Amino acid sequence: MESVQNIKQRFEIIGNDPKLNRAIEKAIQVAPTDISVLVTGESGVGKESIPKIIHSLSHRKHGKYIAVNCGAIPEGTIDSELFGHEKGSFTGATGARDGYFEVADGGTIFLDEVGELPLTTQVRLLRVLENGEFIKVGSSQVQKTNVRIVAATNVNMFDAIEKGKFREDLFYRLSTVDIHLPPLRERKEDIHLLFRKFAADFAQKYKMPAIKLEDNAVDLLLKYRWSGNIRQLRNIAEQISVLETNRNISYQTLYSYLPQEGSNLPALVKDKKSESDFSNEREILYKVLFDMKSDLNDLKKLTLELMQNGSSKVQEANKNLIQKIYGQKEDTEIDFEEPRTDVISSKNLSQQVEFEEDDDGQNYLFAETVEEEETLRLDAKEIELIKKALDRNKGKRKAAADELGISERTLYRKIKQFDL
Repeated sequence: MESVQNIKQRFEIIGNDPKLNRAIEKAIQVAPTDISVLVTGESGVGKESIPKIIHSLSHRKHGKYIAVNCGAIPEGTIDSELFGHEKGSFTGATGARDGYFEVADGGTIFLDEVGELPLTTQVRLLRVLENGEFIKVGSSQVQKTNVRIVAATNVNMFDAIEKGKFREDLFYRLSTVDIHLPPLRERKEDIHLLFRKFAADFAQKYKMPAIKLEDNAVDLLLKYRWSGNIRQLRNIAEQISVLETNRNISYQTLYSYLPQEGSNLPALVKDKKSESDFSNEREILYKVLFDMKSDLNDLKKLTLELMQNGSSKVQEANKNLIQKIYGQKEDTEIDFEEPRTDVISSKNLSQQVEFEEDDDGQNYLFAETVEEEETLRLDAKEIELIKKALDRNKGKRKAAADELGISERTLYRKIKQFDL
C-alpha cells in the first residue's frame, strides 16, 4: 500500500493538514474494494483528486475512468448521457448512442455534483447501484454494467433529503464510505505553501520571476476567508503574477486583489413565486380591509358623539352646506330638527336634506341622519378597492397593483375573477 506522502507527490497535492491526510488515507484504504464512495466538501477544495486516487489504486485502473459533471448537463438529456438511447427515442436522436455506464463497463465513473441529479435520474442510478442494471432511453431491454461509482457534492445532502430534492435510499447507497475534504480556511498552515506553489507554476508558465509576499501580506493571506477555497487562491496568484511588475507583493497590493465578502459575488435570486408569496399578498389585502373598517367605525363614533352633543359647529357646518346646495341667502332663516338617534348605529352615516312645512305654512330645512346598510363581504371590499386604484391610476395595472401592495399578476387574476 502506497504512503500518503507518495500519493500527494504523484497527484500534486499540496499540504500537511491532518484532515487532508486523513481523507487521503481513507481513499487509499477503500481503493482496492468496489465500495461506493461519496466525497463531500465545499466548492474548490479539490474533490476531483480523490476519485482519481481511488481509480489508480484499484483493480479497475486499466479500465475506463469517466468524470461526469451532473450539474452541467441539461435535465432533458442527462438520462441519455448516462444510460444511452436508441434511434428515434426522442427528437434529434438520429442514431443509437452508448451511455457512460455502458462505455465505462469494468472501470470507474466519477459523478461530480451528484446532488444536482433530477429525481427520475436518481431512480435509474439507484437501480445501477443495487444490481448493476440499466435501460437505455427508448428501449425495453435491460442491460448489465460493472462500474465503480464515486460521487461528489458540495451541498448539504441531509437538507436536500429533507426538502425532497434527493432520495434518502440513494444517499445511503452512495455514501457507503464518506470522505470529507476540509475547506482552505481550516488549513491555515497550507495556504502560504499553496500560494508559493502556484506562484512558481505561473512564473514558469509565463516565463517571468516568481512573486513573493511580504510578511504583512502573508498575515493577510492567512486571515482571509477564501470562500472559493483552492480555486480562488490559484486565481488570485495568477492575477498578481500577470499584472504586477513589482514582484514583491505588499499588504496593500494583495488587499486590492482580494474581493471583500458580499461585494462582487453572484447573488441567488428566486426565479419562481411560491404559493406563500400569494398567501402573504392575500393576508396584506385582508389586513388593509379590516383596518379601513376599523377607521370607519371610529369615524362613525366620533360623528355620533358630535351630533348627540348638539355641537354648534356641526349645526353651523350643516347650515353652510345647505345654503350652498340650495342657494339660500345669508338672511334666510334655517332651523334644524334634533338629530334622530333612534336610527344611528354602527352603520354608515349619510345626510339627506328635506323640506318640512310647519303650521304657519313656512318651509323649513333640516339635515336628517339616515342609515345606509354597510356590506361586510370581503369580495365586495376587494372590488371597491381595485376599482378605486384603477380609476386613480387611469387604468394602469402596474401602478394600481403597486398602490394596492400586491403583484401585477395577482391584480390581473382579481380583475378576471370579478369581471371588472
